[in-house]
Amino acid sequence: MTAPSSSTTASSSGIAPGDPGLAARLKRHVEGEVLFEAFDRGRYSTDASIYQIEPIGVVIPKSIADVAVAVAIAGESGVSVLPRGGGTSQCGQTVGRSLVIDCSKHLDRVLALDVERRRAVVEPGLVLERLNRVLKPHKLFFPVDVSTSDRATIGGMTANNSCGSRSIRYGNMVHNVRGIDALLADGTRIELGEVPGNLASSGNGYAPRYLDLVQRMRAMHRREAAEIAMRFPKLLRRVGGYNIDMIDDAGHNMAKLLVGSEGTLAFFNSIELELQAVPPHRTLGVCHFPTFYQAMDATRHIVALGPSAVELVDRTMIDLSRDIAMYRPIVDRFVQGRPEALLLVEFSGTEADAQHAKLRELVELMGDLGFPDAVVEATDPGFQAAVWEVRKAGLNIMMSMKGDGKPISFIEDCAVALEDLAEYTDRLTQVFRKHGTYGTWYAHASVGCLHVRPVLNLKLDVDVKKMRAIAEEAFAMVREYKGSHSGEHGDGLVRSEFHEPMFGSRIVRAFEEVKDAFDPDGLFNPGKIVRPSRMDDRGLFRFKPGHAVEPLQTVFDWSEWGGLGGAVEMCNNNGQCRKSDPGVMCPSYRATAEEKHLTRGRANTLRLALSGQLGPGAFTSDALKDTLDLCVGCKGCKRECPTGVDMARMKLEFLHHYKERHGLSLRDRLIGYLPRYAAVASRLGPLLNLRDRIPGLAGLGEWLTGFSRQRPLPRWHAHPYRARDEPPGTGEAGAVVLFVDTFNRWFEPDNARAAERVLTRAGYRVHAAAAPGKAQPLCCGRSFLAAGMAEEAKRAQRRLLASLRPFVEQGVPIVGLEPSCLLTLRDELPGLLPGAEAKALASRAVLLEEFIAGEAAAGRWRLPMQSLGARQALVHGHCHQKAWGTVGALEATLRLVPGLTVKTFDATCCGMAGAFGYEAEHYALSLKIGELGVLPTMRAAAADTLLIAGGTSCRHQIRDGAGREALHPARILEMASAQP
Repeated sequence: MTAPSSSTTASSSGIAPGDPGLAARLKRHVEGEVLFEAFDRGRYSTDASIYQIEPIGVVIPKSIADVAVAVAIAGESGVSVLPRGGGTSQCGQTVGRSLVIDCSKHLDRVLALDVERRRAVVEPGLVLERLNRVLKPHKLFFPVDVSTSDRATIGGMTANNSCGSRSIRYGNMVHNVRGIDALLADGTRIELGEVPGNLASSGNGYAPRYLDLVQRMRAMHRREAAEIAMRFPKLLRRVGGYNIDMIDDAGHNMAKLLVGSEGTLAFFNSIELELQAVPPHRTLGVCHFPTFYQAMDATRHIVALGPSAVELVDRTMIDLSRDIAMYRPIVDRFVQGRPEALLLVEFSGTEADAQHAKLRELVELMGDLGFPDAVVEATDPGFQAAVWEVRKAGLNIMMSMKGDGKPISFIEDCAVALEDLAEYTDRLTQVFRKHGTYGTWYAHASVGCLHVRPVLNLKLDVDVKKMRAIAEEAFAMVREYKGSHSGEHGDGLVRSEFHEPMFGSRIVRAFEEVKDAFDPDGLFNPGKIVRPSRMDDRGLFRFKPGHAVEPLQTVFDWSEWGGLGGAVEMCNNNGQCRKSDPGVMCPSYRATAEEKHLTRGRANTLRLALSGQLGPGAFTSDALKDTLDLCVGCKGCKRECPTGVDMARMKLEFLHHYKERHGLSLRDRLIGYLPRYAAVASRLGPLLNLRDRIPGLAGLGEWLTGFSRQRPLPRWHAHPYRARDEPPGTGEAGAVVLFVDTFNRWFEPDNARAAERVLTRAGYRVHAAAAPGKAQPLCCGRSFLAAGMAEEAKRAQRRLLASLRPFVEQGVPIVGLEPSCLLTLRDELPGLLPGAEAKALASRAVLLEEFIAGEAAAGRWRLPMQSLGARQALVHGHCHQKAWGTVGALEATLRLVPGLTVKTFDATCCGMAGAFGYEAEHYALSLKIGELGVLPTMRAAAADTLLIAGGTSCRHQIRDGAGREALHPARILEMASAQP
């Protein structure tokens, strides 16, 4: 990887990244992981900023003792140390030529909770949302609600002085941190907290090192008090530099000096937080404005009503969010017409009536301001949560722009007083126009801190120069308004350079004095806040001069992104794939907590490999295979990643190239060619089924094929599904093609027969999806793709297209049973064989439940359904169903059965993922993923509950891991459908 050009980010000892001696020493003394290989270093070379700097190595400590050892060894070796949480910093705080200490995997406990005093002590790697889940039963929460709450760690939030949407009510991190147990560079451990004015009054309780720091900070503050009063912005959102304005001879809290220090002063062993009571009642008003300026001008009037949050959503964000499947339905609910800007105004408190009254006041105010009927009122908590979810995804939604031009973070969170906000934003827009670009806007209107990102292409030198010019003009404007050039996201590599004009040379020297007092040898995160590099040093950028993607003949069509490299570069490192909520993405990361097995980690590795930064041949290397190995192809990222990083498809692309270079294994051939040999193997079914009955055969099979002896293989059915010579059904309701996949044909044919009966009883003429002569059933190509045999998949798909062409041309629906197979026709088919024919087939391909739900909604489904009794149906949606948003159709179809109470639940992948869960090396992880949600839920269901799962893999995992039998929805519909 390219070395940085700035010495401020380099190790003073000259130890190179990946140094084997340092790695060996750390491995001898650290219990946790020590990662020094090039691929690991590459994954930690970026955060959510524009920068990329290769670290010396990475330590993932299992304990604070590990941290102390690693810091000591680094100090002795002259290597700087960089503490890191979620790695989502916008300004480059968590990248550097240092030893990275990743706190997020193991240092994530709540150490103490005092409900009465509303205090909690936590380790630095604890994610905010996980903390709030612990606090929820006590009706408490930690109020600094950053938009990245599902992956932001408390240590990172503290280091960054994070703020969040509701800072107007609760303040920033610095107002909510009560104490910090810290490790200094010299190995001293001190507990920073409240210190009285008269130090002698506390006896001899202070360690000499701590007492010295307190005295030096107070002396510095006395000396610079007048300068601080003159230079520091009088705004809530001032997070630049060190918090030397909070030092006071009359008594102060030393922990507040470390808040916002960006890991430059000490390592946080634990953090004491002040908690708040959860407001039991909230209302939300979505205010619509015809112009952006009017929204900004109205903000100061709205804030006077006393809201807990006022957040901006601009036209660009609205339009982009409508292009993202998971957000489109929500946006269409709360956006009326085509406003240029929205303000999300929240009121919260203990009395419901008071919050509703506030909402009425907001409506009246908007009318008085000239915007009658411009407020969408959200009083339902579910609706409010959905609206806030879109706002929280603001950054990633903005970054979903395709192409090399992206909204770039460098003046993102400047803050000005509310009375200056409209004029400031208007002038800044004119600056953008002058430089031939425009900006995207969102976030914290309530406190005059808007996240604005000019759209630039930092691969071009001309746009890098534009960035510099815009930054200088914007910061000058902010100083003119006596604002803050950093209102939330800190300094890092972006803004530290501009402290001198912002604060003046005396204050900058005072910042250096703070750094030198705590960390005299510059061990912790050098180059941030003090003694920085230039923000536009291209040697530190992710896209360095000369960056290029190696030419590659791809099997999938990536033209929508300008090639595979462009698709991979859609990952902006904001880390939503690290989220802690129960969505699908990313199952392997949730089971391992390793950056390597994260969508972001995989995307970064692919980007580095494709651009030659990991050496020749990296793209088809065993190391990259190891990186992608645990991607289970759930497609959760396809739906849940707001920037559209489809790692499942990227893995299929990689497997094709890898297998071309390395060849196919016996297991690959058994998986890939299953649709072609299934007819022959089925005749030998009784013999093949002995594998799981005769002792020793499963072990022999594992040795030969790699399929785990611990997992029973699917049983060949004695009576596989055979299409009838004459299509059944009257055709009164129309015609359909029943696409029976390999798995339901040869292993679970009762599902196919059930679907055929249901459709026939409903009056449809059911045609079989078969090639002329029916010599071999049609195949979607899924098994070939899973084995890295993309060209064979194309052959199968061309045959499928040719065979189904007459039906597609007539508009006949292609109805399938297995989500992974049917949805291959909607997803991979148009990517492998781009063109009108593939798109036409994809548009006709529907799952059975989608077809029935659609017919029912249109009033065309007239099959009488009989009750199965007052029973509950517990439904697990296949990952691909979730990715394509079809679980709702499954629920709607099952609700056609009288007396059936249908319940779905949020969970990640079941863990089987096709062949993945059958493979010996993946068996244990497969079950571990299942235990994250699906298996415990199914296991705990009442005995008379109908368990339903549309996917073959899911049903097998539930049987193997939970000891329960789940049914395909077709079987339920067959049982409930009355004979005509």
